[in-house]
Amino acid sequence: MNVDDLSWQAHTLGGVSPRLVRTLLDLGQLELLIRAAQERGDWHCAEAAARELSAGGEFERALTLMDPFTDIGWRAAEWLTAEIMIQQGQGDEALAMVRPDTAELGDGHVCAHYAEMAAKAGRADDAIEVLIPHLGEFWLQSHLAEVTEGQGLDDRVLDVLAQEAERMERTESAVCEQCGQSCGVARTDRWHVLLLISRVLERAGRTDEAVEILRTETASGRHHPLNFPEYYAKLLARQGLIEELGALAAREHHVFDVYAKALEDAGRAPEAEALLRERIEADDHPRDRAALMHLLVRQGRIDEAVETGRPTYDYYDCWNLLHWALDLLVTDGRPGRALELLEGLTGAWAEGHPDDVLHLRLWLLGEAGRCTEGIAEAAALHEREPGEWDTALAGLLERDGRLEESFALLRSSTHRHAAFELADMLARHGRPVEALPAIPTIAEQREAAERREREAAELGKQDDPWAGAGETSVASFT
Repeated sequence: MNVDDLSWQAHTLGGVSPRLVRTLLDLGQLELLIRAAQERGDWHCAEAAARELSAGGEFERALTLMDPFTDIGWRAAEWLTAEIMIQQGQGDEALAMVRPDTAELGDGHVCAHYAEMAAKAGRADDAIEVLIPHLGEFWLQSHLAEVTEGQGLDDRVLDVLAQEAERMERTESAVCEQCGQSCGVARTDRWHVLLLISRVLERAGRTDEAVEILRTETASGRHHPLNFPEYYAKLLARQGLIEELGALAAREHHVFDVYAKALEDAGRAPEAEALLRERIEADDHPRDRAALMHLLVRQGRIDEAVETGRPTYDYYDCWNLLHWALDLLVTDGRPGRALELLEGLTGAWAEGHPDDVLHLRLWLLGEAGRCTEGIAEAAALHEREPGEWDTALAGLLERDGRLEESFALLRSSTHRHAAFELADMLARHGRPVEALPAIPTIAEQREAAERREREAAELGKQDDPWAGAGETSVASFT
């Protein structure tokens, strides 16, 4: 175990996958995860096991599990150790252990972590102080609002955010003076601070003020990113200001779905449906079709929802609506109908993504109980492209009850995800002890990943007609 390997695990989700870790926890295999953390140096296992132990009041075991990771300076383990100590009632000791030094105070990420710990330890004032110097970064502005929620310091947070908004307004005015134009464009992230002020006002129960601050900013004529009117629309919906929301939706068409949902929630579903259909008729857009699909699904009108989305399924950028429609039909017990829908696709998306269509087809054949047919098709694909279709074929074999054949296929497969699929499958079928040994070690995974990167780079050079041109030119002049 070393910090480099742990960093690789964290950034690539390498080692034992978080999904398998969750599965093993659900199966009551906590001790298996502890052993994997100790023997394999697997961070995902260690983190999940420590949290589970702490939740069960086994604080000392959780801290002992973290020791090897903190001993080598793995920062994530230090933060988790502090969190466990806080749960144990040792808040002061925990904060002393992770308090940023002078150099670290300039690192927004370190300060964000410390603010979380301080808030959990009941020291929200410390959280505010450590974040104030970093409020020029919008994600840390959001962090300030998040970590202080429920801490009884809303007035203090509002003062801090108000000062930041004033600073940004001065900066914005100065920029506009320099450019010599009254362009009305928000050149800073002041709009984001105003959203946060509104959010804190709302949670403090000052809802009229929360609405007014966004109403005033909207009326200013400044241009804002799409999420500004979207947040404003959702705030109006939460406060039941439906008529004002309707006026906003008339100007900002991308929040019309929020307006329709507010009408539905107010018992005016027929009106919402009629308005959405009018919009689709006037200016067909996938967002409005998705909103109407959601409304119809909530009313149990699955077939109408699927038909509403149909015009979008052949668009290359609307694959998510197609997948949702297929899921709706499968969940409704009609995988055969989903298969018919898939087979009817002839547009740009289907033509440009033949492998995606095939994977969906194999999945639906399995869902429809046509495993023999699916296995035959997957086997043919496997013969044509060895390794590429192994996981799909293994899934169909599993569904058909041919577990040992599925296990054998995955064990021999060259597919990059085969070992992980095998481990998941073993765990699902009551063989969790065999699951972790099926997963390659961290060193083996890193070696395989680096090999794929080299091969991809080499392939890129071969595909690039200009690759190596510089070297050739230099050589010709020497």
